[in-house]
Amino acid sequence: MPRIVFTPHLQRHLSCPPQSVSAGTVREALEQVFLANEPLRGYIVDERFRLRKHVVIFVDNQPITDREGLSDAVGPTSEIYVLQALSGG
Repeated sequence: MPRIVFTPHLQRHLSCPPQSVSAGTVREALEQVFLANEPLRGYIVDERFRLRKHVVIFVDNQPITDREGLSDAVGPTSEIYVLQALSGG
């Protein structure tokens, strides 16, 4: 099963430990996580389930390409890494 991991920065604000999920896409993986952790949803996606501007997701060390539909495929041994990008100067 794919494993989803959230950066320590997000873990400081919300309980979001790494977990294995049954999913074939990034969206399916996030939906499963949000079922058990609704407050996390607002940090990661907007009301249309599009990735927020300052959030980046990597699957197997590659950035996802579909930030709006989150349809990037994940395999049974994939690692999904979710982080908030820093901005400012």
